[in-house]
Amino acid sequence: MQIKLNHLVTESRNPASEHIDTLSTFDMLKVINAQDQKVPLAVEAALPAISHSVDVIAAALQQGGRLIYVGAGTSGRLGILDASECPPTFGSDPSQVVGLIAGGHQAILAAVENAEDNREQGGIDLQQINFSDQDVLVGIAASGRTPYVLGAMDYAKAQGATVISVACNPACPMAQLADIEICAVVGPEVVTGSSRMKAGTAQKLILNMLTTGAMIRIGKVYGNLMVDVEATNAKLVERQKNIVMAATECSREQASDALLQCGGHCKTAIVMLLAQLSASDAKALLADNKGFIRPCL
Repeated sequence: MQIKLNHLVTESRNPASEHIDTLSTFDMLKVINAQDQKVPLAVEAALPAISHSVDVIAAALQQGGRLIYVGAGTSGRLGILDASECPPTFGSDPSQVVGLIAGGHQAILAAVENAEDNREQGGIDLQQINFSDQDVLVGIAASGRTPYVLGAMDYAKAQGATVISVACNPACPMAQLADIEICAVVGPEVVTGSSRMKAGTAQKLILNMLTTGAMIRIGKVYGNLMVDVEATNAKLVERQKNIVMAATECSREQASDALLQCGGHCKTAIVMLLAQLSASDAKALLADNKGFIRPCL
């Protein structure tokens, strides 16, 4: 079956870059930069759908569900990247946000031939992680028509789960399957069809919003401080101290001592200092308030 792509916005030719190969390096980069500036505006237009998605994802996470990203190629890698950043940033369980890519682990580093064309495999991969109606599926594809992603969306819908699409072409097959359509129409790429560029940037911004917004909604952020950050290296140990100091206006010594008493848990240290409690009492108070700092105070 012949696949027709020329009707897709992301596959059309960009008149602003038709002669980019004749430009000086600086002028070439100016063209790319000018096109990149269109991306945040395209994402802005999709904010209502992104906002709805954040609330749905946060509700699922609070009920013990998961956020599952599914994509192929660049889109799949972006999902995996966003998922992998959640545990060190928000102290979340690694199983809470999961990224799946067509072709499996080897496709993270190199293209796997025909993997994205296997529609059935999308559902199989969800079965293998015990996907259920408690989870939320986010299908990611610039084209909005990747068979692997569509297969995963089919399976998720059949389970009764909420399905979200993230694409860069309007009225695409993914949008027709989704409960919530997020579409950032960034226009044609600087290099025709190279959707790792503007489309990929838009997807990255959107995924950042989905997880960051959801984590804020479930209490992983106090003010603008990531108070569940895990200290897995020397930089993050120092970051924890800075976070406790910023939240409580205490000294570095007080922050270090509080973190030591509570086993390096920022939230507990903050509640200890602000509410003048012991580590055990602060921990219990946080548990009573589902991990939210403000109600503890």
